[in-house]
Amino acid sequence: MNNSKPGKNIHKKGKLPWYKDGLRFECQRCGNCCRGEPGTVWMNKREIEDTSALLGISPNQFAKENLRVINGRISLLEYDNGDCIMYNDKGCKIYETRPLQCKTFPFWKSNLRNASEWKEQGKTCPGIGKGKLYTVKEIESRLRPELSNL
Repeated sequence: MNNSKPGKNIHKKGKLPWYKDGLRFECQRCGNCCRGEPGTVWMNKREIEDTSALLGISPNQFAKENLRVINGRISLLEYDNGDCIMYNDKGCKIYETRPLQCKTFPFWKSNLRNASEWKEQGKTCPGIGKGKLYTVKEIESRLRPELSNL
């Protein structure tokens, strides 16, 4: 669990991370992070409520049709090919209320371990290296929710 406070550096001994000069990212809405590989997309109660309202259905109906429980946590379903159930040929059906896990991508701990991981992720994510330059502080504010859920 991460007990760091907002604005504090989450790195050991106050060392700046390899991305100390920031990283560029702008979602291209290509869906590459939503398709093709099995995985889990965690949702909390608030996200379920917001998403069901967006879709015009009850939270119970949304849960019955789109969610599964894994080790006591709730995740979106996926198709047999690994595509997220919320993704279709027009893109993410719930982009406005997508889960925090989706909102914080690609600023995940696994992608920020080192420059090679970031570069590797860039092979499948065309938004990496484009658009807004995120500062270390902005990146870590996106990273922090992921760390607090460990």
